[in-house]
Amino acid sequence: MIQVEEVSLQFGGSKLFANVNLTFNDGNCYGVIGANGAGKSTFLRLLSGELEPSTGQIHMKKGQRMSVLRQDQNQYDAFSVMHTVLQGNARLYEIMTEKDALYMKPDFSDEDGIRASELEGEFAEMNGWEAESDASKVLQGLGIPVALHEMMMGELDGRQKVKVLLAQALFGKPDIVLLDEPTNNLDYNSIDWLQDFLLDFEGTTIIVSHDRYFLNTVCTHIVDIDYGKIQMYVGNYDFWYDASHMMQSMIRDQNKKYEEKARELQAFIARFSANKSKAGQATSRRKLLENLPITELPMSSRRYPWVAFKPDREAGKDILFVEHISKTVDGVKLIDDVSFIAAKADKIALIGENELANTCMLQILAGELEPDEGIVKWGVSTSQSYFPKDNTEYFQGHTESLVDWLSEWSVIDKHESYLRQFLGRMLFSGDDVYKPVNVLSGGEKVRCMLSRMMLSGSNVLLMDQPLNHLDLESITALNNGLIDFPGNIIFAAHDHQFIQTVANRIMEFTPDGLIDRQMTFDEYLAMRKAQG
Repeated sequence: MIQVEEVSLQFGGSKLFANVNLTFNDGNCYGVIGANGAGKSTFLRLLSGELEPSTGQIHMKKGQRMSVLRQDQNQYDAFSVMHTVLQGNARLYEIMTEKDALYMKPDFSDEDGIRASELEGEFAEMNGWEAESDASKVLQGLGIPVALHEMMMGELDGRQKVKVLLAQALFGKPDIVLLDEPTNNLDYNSIDWLQDFLLDFEGTTIIVSHDRYFLNTVCTHIVDIDYGKIQMYVGNYDFWYDASHMMQSMIRDQNKKYEEKARELQAFIARFSANKSKAGQATSRRKLLENLPITELPMSSRRYPWVAFKPDREAGKDILFVEHISKTVDGVKLIDDVSFIAAKADKIALIGENELANTCMLQILAGELEPDEGIVKWGVSTSQSYFPKDNTEYFQGHTESLVDWLSEWSVIDKHESYLRQFLGRMLFSGDDVYKPVNVLSGGEKVRCMLSRMMLSGSNVLLMDQPLNHLDLESITALNNGLIDFPGNIIFAAHDHQFIQTVANRIMEFTPDGLIDRQMTFDEYLAMRKAQG
């Protein structure tokens, strides 16, 4: 259990949040949500003790062990994979290290023997003899094979390091686990294993995540950071989303009724206040007017962009023909003799661990890369717009303002008034439109790239990891925009709900070739699971 009492946090004279009172109980999983910059990761740092609150206190039940997902991938480069995971239980690892040092002493004394005996007793109580076996199970569950367990962390790639650090956080049955974006860079099998682990976990889990499917699957509660406050709701993310929008709608509807009543009272007062026979009624209505309980809606930190892709024309029957495409990059054959036909209204998701192959295929389809062999033929009535995984070339060295940058991509209307209106829908308001594009944040650049695509009027969208750097609100807006898009989409993404709700066809590059199935993502995962 964690008890948060009257906690406030202040940075540079401004309060991030204030007067927070929450209780996190055993056996529950809490998803922490909020707009970018609302303070989600900061709140986890408060709970972990890494930061001190400006006011208030945070209590943890005595004797409980907290485990935190570390963010520095290079922190453990000098340790083996196994030893990195074992350090998830600091006391156990301390005992193991001290024991090993004692037994390595050439002049092992009686005092050393007594100390070793004490350590062995504590080691046994902590189930130390099963520690490496337990750590190995967690590692394998997350997709790190036994062959890598004795390798040094510095020899692993970034995706593997993330999995090892997650294994470290889950190892040894901690009482409380704090996880900041645990599904980042995880493959679908690892996410599935993590979901099952957390559903069975008996302790307290507190998670920051942008993955809506993951939050819906594992969370029993949602902790919402907004309006400078932190509030807890029972239920998963979808339940919170529906409930919060319903509450906002109810407040607006109630206010509308009160405002209509206020106008009636004001009209009566204006008409009869000078009439002696009606003066008493006018005074009575004035008092009613003063006491109308109109609720002021607080200013939310959440902002939903407007995302809608409208093709200038409908594509004909022929969309895309890919015939015997092969491509080798840096000596690695990423695509080998791939052929497929995209039919009208196909929304194809490129999934799987071979992200280089996905990116390569999208670059070839977009004309950014030439295949070594084979041909790509687009239907004559199609027009394509491409969202690259790396947008650096669109912004690096560009010092023009956002509105000038976007005018280059606007075919229909280049007037500033039109572009400002368009940018306002994408959350760029006021003087934001005059910022140089090379100083924009990652999320702002993604919204710029989406704006560019929306202005194109294309009937085919090619998108490589478009959710990177986006908050939940922007992810939701883009998700809904692609669901409504009447043309074709070929995209690569990791977000389960995004893929499930957008795609009607799944492709995966595997060592055995391309798997191509006309089905939803859930159906595809079920098929793969059944095949073992």
